[in-house]
Amino acid sequence: MSPAYSITFAVLGIRPEPYAIGPALSARVGIAALAEEPVHAIALRAQVRFEPNRRPYTDAEGSGLLELFGTRERWRDTQRSFLWMHTTTMVPGFTGGTEVDLPLPCTFDLEVTGSKYLHALRDGTVPLLFLFSGTVFFRGASGFAVQQIPWDRDDRFDMPVAVWRQLMDTHYPHTGWVRLRRDTVDDLTAYKAAHGFLDYDQAVTELLSTPSRERS
Repeated sequence: MSPAYSITFAVLGIRPEPYAIGPALSARVGIAALAEEPVHAIALRAQVRFEPNRRPYTDAEGSGLLELFGTRERWRDTQRSFLWMHTTTMVPGFTGGTEVDLPLPCTFDLEVTGSKYLHALRDGTVPLLFLFSGTVFFRGASGFAVQQIPWDRDDRFDMPVAVWRQLMDTHYPHTGWVRLRRDTVDDLTAYKAAHGFLDYDQAVTELLSTPSRERS
């Protein structure tokens, strides 16, 4: 940006989006612009990352994080920032400052690294880093002008774990998602039918409690 123009971003809060078809969060972002002219619009982009080394973990959480980070003695090397998602929104025109909702579409697919991390957390907060970028459109003395958001515009936010759990409980109460290969689904379906189980949960529970030599 030119010296006469600067823009900053701050994440004010994150809440579940109540009317979304699928699970989604909404981040409320405050935007402040110091400029000689009003902002006409912003094509806003954000990269949202986890910073797992910014919080402690209980033994139960550590067990859930074994697949992601290994054993605790390795965490100093393995607990690095990693990507959760990319998201975008259009910000309408304003003068001085405004607030906007940034959509954060979510999934409970435990094959996704971010979902694995969130599923392992029991309490406390989720350490997030928002890296903002995009294009600012404003009206100058000679017409419309375009400038890029500087690369160093970011903000950290600690989202309560309870927010994530509320979202998942709303869309998938007492359940979760595990992706299986099609032939595995066929075998599981046949096992369920052969043993008269009412649903797949019963079939999997029985398989987990039965020694492998007794399964048929």
